[in-house]
Amino acid sequence: MDECLLHVKNLRLEFKKKKKSLVAINGVDIQVKHGEILGVVGESGSGKSLTALSILQLIPRNAVITSGEIIYENKNLLKLGKVEMRKNRGKEISMIFQDPMVALDPVYRCGYQIIETIMQHEKDVSRKEAHVRAVTLLKQVGIPNPERCMNAYPYELSGGMCQRVMIVIALSCNPKLLIADEPTTALDVTVQAQILDLLKKLRKEIGMSILLISHDLGVMAEVADRIAIMYAGEIMEEGSVEAILNNPCHPYTKGLIMSVPRLNSNADEPLKNIPGTVPSLKAMPAGCRFNSRCAYADEQCKTRPESKQVGCSHFVRCHKAQAAEGGIANE
Repeated sequence: MDECLLHVKNLRLEFKKKKKSLVAINGVDIQVKHGEILGVVGESGSGKSLTALSILQLIPRNAVITSGEIIYENKNLLKLGKVEMRKNRGKEISMIFQDPMVALDPVYRCGYQIIETIMQHEKDVSRKEAHVRAVTLLKQVGIPNPERCMNAYPYELSGGMCQRVMIVIALSCNPKLLIADEPTTALDVTVQAQILDLLKKLRKEIGMSILLISHDLGVMAEVADRIAIMYAGEIMEEGSVEAILNNPCHPYTKGLIMSVPRLNSNADEPLKNIPGTVPSLKAMPAGCRFNSRCAYADEQCKTRPESKQVGCSHFVRCHKAQAAEGGIANE
């Protein structure tokens, strides 16, 4: 658990538009250890999926990584050629994409797409053996009639069924690192629990590390070991699940936690929310990127804060963060 499998170091990504550059990822630094589940949480537009796609070099054509390193097992993925990266993608590092209806090829049957992935990376596996493995995995993710699913085209399945097929493709080669981008989207609560149990089981049995992206703090509390809070292309806070949920030190983290409905809350009391929205890349505030929505912002917040330690393996990017005060000075 202590050895680092993946280290994204000071990653900076920009979108090139005519003669302008828009910074979408600004100095992201995250680590995933062997056998660990790291959760990345944030609103839509925070850069979570873009960071994940950068690891696999699947970024849009107008996006450029201008600085930083992505170290996987002591090799920098950004320096690998296309052929070498293709060998790692799907075998060493696999990804469950957020939109299965787009990620799956509509002109090929689901079974063909699963078998193709297995045989691409495992040359000694026969088509029959790959078929058996695919059927077994489809059963594990809760598909009641796996043989029918193998013969179906993606457009013949529901969104939830396609999501499970995507999960099977990602798990088919037993990757060391699984990037799961909203893996339980469009699934009902029962199937969601099955998928999360499967991910925990794989982590336990084969030591697979997982980078889990989700909006759901309840999911993170259930499966993650550590959480990184992301906002506007930056990591605002990072620490163990217990530290983040019990002692949030960044105003944004507090806002996310307070916006979750509670069973014991007053039904007549309105749900708390964070005012405003994630800023556009064209109108990013100077300094702390959260200062335009923060109730504690002052002149000091117009300069970008450095990440500082406020507890054991607990880091926060905020001028006012103080562990002894429950997170915010002068609250």
